[in-house]
Amino acid sequence: MKIVESNIIHENSSRKLSSSYVFFSLTIHALRQITITLAEASKNRRLLHRMMMNSDDKRKSILVIEDDEAMSQLISLYLEHGGFRALAAFDGASGLKMASDQDPALVILDLNLPGMDGSDVCRSLRENSHVPIIMVTARVDQEDRLAGLDLGADDYVTKPFAPRELMARIRAVLRRTLPAAGESENRNVRISVGPYVVEQESRTVEVNGQELKLTPTEYRLLVCFLESNRRTLNRIQIIEKSIGYDFVGFDRTVDTHISNLRRKLETATGGERHLNTVYGVGYRFEAS
Repeated sequence: MKIVESNIIHENSSRKLSSSYVFFSLTIHALRQITITLAEASKNRRLLHRMMMNSDDKRKSILVIEDDEAMSQLISLYLEHGGFRALAAFDGASGLKMASDQDPALVILDLNLPGMDGSDVCRSLRENSHVPIIMVTARVDQEDRLAGLDLGADDYVTKPFAPRELMARIRAVLRRTLPAAGESENRNVRISVGPYVVEQESRTVEVNGQELKLTPTEYRLLVCFLESNRRTLNRIQIIEKSIGYDFVGFDRTVDTHISNLRRKLETATGGERHLNTVYGVGYRFEAS
């Protein structure tokens, strides 16, 4: 009986040692793979950057302005895998220069940048470009999100985030900000309502003969309201008509975009209010 018990104890000990050895081996292997991956990423950074800067690449380019090198590389790899051409800048000044030189289809912008803050970068981009902007930051308060949208961003993603979520948001923003194939054939190329004139082929807006700069989302909202002049729209209708079924934001995101649009319209018209809130329902645009 003692011999049997001794054999059982010995066998159990061997199993525990074997399990510990396997776990230790797997852990060492995982650490080794991580080390190799990081080393290769660092080694190939300049090569990857040159590849991303290839002017012959016909894919849509997306500019990543992110000071965290590991995060920038992760986002860039997902972009390349998703069929986009990734451009990388690690501070605000170089990001603005690259945006001007490369004319990206979209900018992914981190708020916490060294030197020139992401808020200032966003503000500068908005003064000189209609490029869609997705802000990426660790700030999770809803007020911070709304402040980012108020600066002119089209969407806002908080860290940590799943790369697939970011890719979904990128595609959603591009779908609602870039003209779809044949869009001008199916819709009025020129919309004229009251003091507002929208040329959809060039995606330009004039108010009383003066050009008005809008973000891509604000532009789509204005087209939606002009095409629905004198009609009341609820949030769901507004999202379907201007932002899209794949919208992943929240109610106050829509309200913030509309508030920013209304402020710009009132400034351009000298204080006239054509976009009104219908409390408990939605919004109504009325111009003649």
